[in-house]
Amino acid sequence: MISIAVYGRKFHPDKFDSFEKVLKVAEKFSSVIFIQEAFFNSFIEIDSTFNVKCSTFSSIDELPRGLDVMLSLGGDGTFLEAGTLIGNRNIPILGINLGRLGYLATASTDDIEEALTSIEQKKYKIEERSVLSATVKGMDLPCPFALNEISIQKKYLSMIKIKTYIDDTFLNNYWADGLIIATPTGSTAYSLSVGGPILVPGSKNFALSPIAPHNLSVRPIVIPDDVTIKCTVECREKDIILSLDHNTFTIKENIEIEIKKANHSLKILKTENTDYYSTLREKLLWGIDKRNK
Repeated sequence: MISIAVYGRKFHPDKFDSFEKVLKVAEKFSSVIFIQEAFFNSFIEIDSTFNVKCSTFSSIDELPRGLDVMLSLGGDGTFLEAGTLIGNRNIPILGINLGRLGYLATASTDDIEEALTSIEQKKYKIEERSVLSATVKGMDLPCPFALNEISIQKKYLSMIKIKTYIDDTFLNNYWADGLIIATPTGSTAYSLSVGGPILVPGSKNFALSPIAPHNLSVRPIVIPDDVTIKCTVECREKDIILSLDHNTFTIKENIEIEIKKANHSLKILKTENTDYYSTLREKLLWGIDKRNK
């Protein structure tokens, strides 16, 4: 038997059968499933007769040590929330895609039995993904970590000036709508949409990509992941937006933001028949080239 935790968002009723299928399969592999409390309650709201052998949890501290896997049921947004919840607990995470693109959540509901069998038989791979951490002087961020990216953006209409240092060496004043600092995992997300490079997981790099820079010669740059990035922002409206994946904060201008690699990584569980490059081809539609037929 394996120990399983399940995380998901409150969902639409039309997804109920898919969620129920995953949990019923998981029940065959685990004596007790730990389901995030709000997610479990959303099941009961739809079907009060729903029954699965489980305990609920509201915080990561309520989960036992040595958990085999956390299942993230949803899309990539749900996966990022699950990763934030896990923090430095070292729990492998498997994404079951019930959303749209599913770049991080790559498994389907049809794959769940095969995936859990692989976990039970220890036939799987673990990908270690770098995590970013942020420190803002004078502020206590409730969740200072990001798996995909940290972005600094204007809150209103006027562009902002982002003075940026790498290990105390001045890099540039970015006159732009914002700046994205992306991990290899996040390089195929927001950063890619503004022209940033794709970084392969394990490449030990971060990418800095400006959002709508006022100087056309300013381009994304790849930096080592063992440096410290320091930014201060000037703007007319005095407020800016700091986003760490799905967590967003409003901060004042001229406050120093320090960004660096976190002391922990996130473990993504992959079955033996999946790999990064096949996911890249599939999700970015590289394989639709008619010459491949």
